[in-house]
Amino acid sequence: MKMTENAAYLKGLFEGYEISKDSKEGKIIAEMLNLIYDMADTISSLEEEISELQEYVEELDQDLGEVEEELFLADDDCCDGDCDDCDCDCDEDYEGEETEYFEMECPSCGEMICFDESLCDGDVTCPACGETITDIEICDGNCDECDDEECKQQ
Repeated sequence: MKMTENAAYLKGLFEGYEISKDSKEGKIIAEMLNLIYDMADTISSLEEEISELQEYVEELDQDLGEVEEELFLADDDCCDGDCDDCDCDCDEDYEGEETEYFEMECPSCGEMICFDESLCDGDVTCPACGETITDIEICDGNCDECDDEECKQQ
């Protein structure tokens, strides 16, 4: 039985037993049965809405999948056939030149920021806090004051 049918059944039992609605207990039971019926009705409505929303989300997901497929198919030539899928981070741009990426910690919020060599001579804006970082120095591995173990090994 559905919840609404079950609530209606309980209400029918109450009326069938001829419990007085004038007594304290009868008033409480009658109000509880009304509440149960209202709750069952509301839950049924919510279940229908959820079902409709699930169908809508599935349609959106399919549409988004088609859009992603179109976008990624347009970028398939970026790797010149060297890898299985274009979303591989093979460090090659569309001309086949190797791109070097750098990582640094934002001095304001501590978030790690990744950027490519084209931004080394300019300013970098932290995507997390919006702070502009100037005077970026990239270590070439030959510095004396560097604490980075990788630099010392190079």
